[in-house]
Parts: sequence; structure tokens; C-alpha cells
Amino acid sequence: MKRIAYYPGSFDPLTNGHVDVLRQALALCDEVVVGIGVQASKTPMFSFEERSELIAAAIGAVESDTQNRVRVESFEGLVIHAARAAGANMLVRGLRDGTDLDYEMQMAGMNGVMAPDIKTVFFPASPQFRAITATLVRQVAQMGGDVAPFVPEAVLTALMKKVDRR
Repeated sequence: MKRIAYYPGSFDPLTNGHVDVLRQALALCDEVVVGIGVQASKTPMFSFEERSELIAAAIGAVESDTQNRVRVESFEGLVIHAARAAGANMLVRGLRDGTDLDYEMQMAGMNGVMAPDIKTVFFPASPQFRAITATLVRQVAQMGGDVAPFVPEAVLTALMKKVDRR
């Protein structure tokens, strides 16, 4: 059986922490589908298309052989429905701290009841990435701070263009 993981999130923007979790998932899975959650009620900093391009650029910068093992798609609604539609048999979730664990355990429990055939796999964030959140990266960038240590190079370039427009 092919091991296909579904890695859902907003990825607005993609951070080095996201890339860290993606690398860990690729070490265990044949394919990873990055599901970008799109909600009509929210206005993201980056469009779905921009986020998709930034993820592709970051993956290409990591390892060239991984590009064929990662695909990006949008989803609305329940993650388990999107994962099932993508042919995934596991959900990938990153954990930074105990707060993440508590929340993610609740989600894994609910998803496990609704879709027992899709298992949730947790990957701990590497120590250097534990403090990074996309929300903090956006805020720091908007206030003129240096976010270079927190995001891939392509994301940094895109963030600087967005911030300069505001």
C-alpha cells in the first residue's frame, strides 16, 4: 500500500517549521499532499496560488527528488474529507509544544472517530523551529522586523514585496 500523507494548514506564509515537518513526513511517506485550507470568511496575506508557488519553490530548494513526491491542493471543509479525496491514509501534524499536543490530540480523536481508516501522525518541531508561527512571522514582517531566520528564501522575498506595498 502506498503511504500517502495529507499535511493540512493555512501556510500563510510557509515557515521553516512547516518545511521541517514536511521533510520528516517525506522520510516516512511515499507522497505528501499539502492541503492549503481556503476559507471564504478569511482574507489571507497570500493567495492560494501564491502559497502554492512558494511551497513549490521551498521544496525545490530542499531536495530535487522530493518535488515529484509532493503535491499542493486547496481544500474547504473537513480535513478528513480532503484527505480521503486525495487518497491519503494518514494526516500529518506538527507539534511545537504541549499546547499544540493538547489541541492536536483532540483533533486526532475526533478525526479518528469520523475516519478510522486515516491515522494521524505527529512530528515534533526541531528545536530551532519551535517558536515559529506563521502569525508571528506576518506580524514581525509587517512591523519591519527581520524574518529571514524563520522562512525559506522565496517566502522572504515574497513577504518583503507584500510588506513594501502596505
